Parts: sequence; C-alpha cells; structure tokens
Amino acid sequence: MISCFLCCISFFAQSQDHSAQKLANFNHTDGLALQGYDAVAYLKQGKAVKGKKDLGMVLFEGLQYRFSSFENKETFKKDPVTYIPQYGGWCAYAMGSDGSKVPVDPETFKILDGKVYLFYNKFFNNTLKSWNKNEQSLKKQADINWHKIYSY
Repeated sequence: MISCFLCCISFFAQSQDHSAQKLANFNHTDGLALQGYDAVAYLKQGKAVKGKKDLGMVLFEGLQYRFSSFENKETFKKDPVTYIPQYGGWCAYAMGSDGSKVPVDPETFKILDGKVYLFYNKFFNNTLKSWNKNEQSLKKQADINWHKIYSY
C-alpha cells in the first residue's frame, strides 16, 4: 500500500515537472498557446483559424488551447500530441538556423509529414521562404536543437 502511494506521488511530481518544463520552453502568452489559434484547424482544415473564447479551452500540460468548433475541441482532447506544433510553437526556421526561440505569426505555417511547423513573418521577413530553400538540413538541425532545449 505504501509503495503504491509513493508511486502515485512520484508520478504526480513528474507530471508537474513536465508541465513546468513545457511552460518554460513553449511559446505562449500567459499560458495561452498559439496566440489563441485552433491547433486542430491547421491539420484538419489546412488553414490557421482563430479559436473562439465562448467554446472554452482545453488545458493540456499546463497550456491552454482554444478552438474554432466544438468538433475540433473534442478531436484535440482525444489526441492532443498530434496537433501541437513542432518546436514548442517557436519559429521552425530559427530553431534550425541557430536554436533560438523566435516568436511566430500563427498564420504562417507549413504541414510536413502530418506535423505543424510555424514561422516568423514580420517586417518583410517571412522565414517560411528561407525554410523552403533548405528544408531538409534546417529540419534536421531544428530537431537536434529542440531536443537540447526540451527533452520529453
């Protein structure tokens, strides 16, 4: 009985550590992921769609996600990991270029192998264009850099 209790405490502590690590390393504003955009819409509708406040949100590993429809909200609940953008929601190009955490424009994205990649796009600097020129190399380096920052 005591060992079961200790196991539960250990699992709870690990879960809290994971949520704290996610909050520290993921792109969010006061706990709101994707600047309120619908994580499911990227893959299901192929476009960036702002989530609706009146549908409420889903809390996953310390981050809040909003949705544009009840269907998308329920889809996310069933398999949230599928819909979370790569590299913690930071700019994929910057992560591949030098491992930096650069904010993104949630409407500038690419779907690659069923995963969402987000990009910085301001002041005449659309990093998606640069990513596309050297995607294979940048993706490989971004994967390495992200693993250094955030180990699952």
